[in-house]
Amino acid sequence: MPVDPESNIPTQEDLEREAEIFKEKGNAFYIKKEYSEAFNYYTKAIDACPKNASYYGNRAATLMMLSRFREALEDSQQAVRLDDCFTKGHLREGKCHLSLGNAMAASRCFQKVLELDPTNTQALQEHKNAAALLEFEKMAEYGFEKRDFRKVVFCMDRALEFASACHKFKILKAECLALLGRYHEAQSVASDILRMDSTNADALYVRGLCLYYEDCIEKAVQFFVQALRMAPDHEKARLACRNAKALKAKKEEGNNAFKDRDYDAAYQLYTEALTIDPNNIKTNAKLYCNRATAGAKLNKLEQAIEDCSSAIKLDDSYIKAYLRRAQCYMDLEQYEEAVRDYEKVYHTEKTKEHKTLLKTAQLELKKSKRKDYYKVLGVSKDATEDEIKKAYRKRALMHHPDRHSGASAEVQKEEEKKFKEVGEAFTVLSDPKKKSRYDSGQDLDDDGMGGHQTCWGEFTYYFDANNIFKAFFGGPGNFSFETNSAPGNFFFQFG
Repeated sequence: MPVDPESNIPTQEDLEREAEIFKEKGNAFYIKKEYSEAFNYYTKAIDACPKNASYYGNRAATLMMLSRFREALEDSQQAVRLDDCFTKGHLREGKCHLSLGNAMAASRCFQKVLELDPTNTQALQEHKNAAALLEFEKMAEYGFEKRDFRKVVFCMDRALEFASACHKFKILKAECLALLGRYHEAQSVASDILRMDSTNADALYVRGLCLYYEDCIEKAVQFFVQALRMAPDHEKARLACRNAKALKAKKEEGNNAFKDRDYDAAYQLYTEALTIDPNNIKTNAKLYCNRATAGAKLNKLEQAIEDCSSAIKLDDSYIKAYLRRAQCYMDLEQYEEAVRDYEKVYHTEKTKEHKTLLKTAQLELKKSKRKDYYKVLGVSKDATEDEIKKAYRKRALMHHPDRHSGASAEVQKEEEKKFKEVGEAFTVLSDPKKKSRYDSGQDLDDDGMGGHQTCWGEFTYYFDANNIFKAFFGGPGNFSFETNSAPGNFFFQFG
């Protein structure tokens, strides 16, 4: 006999019974925290009976446990469309809005729950959470306007405790971390978002921003361009891209001018580059150091030191800036400052070259603390033997005590001191062995030269300045001062 095809079509009652079976299996897996399996069975229940609000509510709860909040939000909204008095549906919709960072929508949902059930403690607490989230948003917005990026990071950390799935809050936090120089943390946040959504323009922008601030400008531009491809009206990416290209071009112009030995042009180009983006700490540190190098070539040593200090203030681990500043200090004979910088460098990078630079600075510092015999005689450090003798003759006659016998006691005492220093300087610089030891910074009393060492290597001889004077000018009768009674004229004769 022919079979009636309608006899195989399940009735509505059959479908509802089957849907309940699927729901119960879903509940069993949900209790065991096997949320993927629970999701599958709740989906089967919905397919069997798509007009049942509780099935959508159950699947929404499962999706929330799987952190799939956007899908959970859709199911929750469908549940309350089917049953506007479905309290759990409104509550789950509010929690999805909250997790996604929409505090206003969340508040409306929780308010609806409280209208249906004024004693619902969960809704009361979630309503407070939504209010707190809204407050953190306002504080963060104000902090960003004031460039208080630490405050923004703090507010976003608190906000993400309520809105764990909010990409907007994560991006704002990442951007502020980048602006604070915490690039690794910022890149980590942006990368997490890009793993979930590779087309997220905000995350691409933050990745580019981190590279830009780490002076990887070419790679940064690539990310900015990609962000603009995803969102052509992304104003921050557009501005950052423009700054990155301008900064790269101006820096390269300065470098090329420096290579061509046009130091004035290089100095000016580095100055212009420094005005492009004050937020780019690492690149600006390099620009300050580059300008210091050009300034040193132009003999602007004080300005070069200031530029190096600016570079170090931006990046206190920038070895090149310490080395450049130390060299400027050496050129200005500010040896204590040079030693301090070289010590910093050597403690950071213990290389043979840095050790040599430190020792050289320490030696110059030690030498600077002694009497400068070249200055005492008024000669250069490469003066010849004859030039040293002539200088001694001139200074000895100038400061001899008998020449100032008519002066005040104070003046006589000062001139006698200078006369002795002149003799001391001549004794050292006229003796090749002593001069060599003096020039190399060695202690002059190591070979028993008749003196004693004072602090910082200053050496004082035990000698008679008059005997040196006699030996240089000859014995009695060979030298005399003879003048009339005019002021400043003296009579002096050895005898």
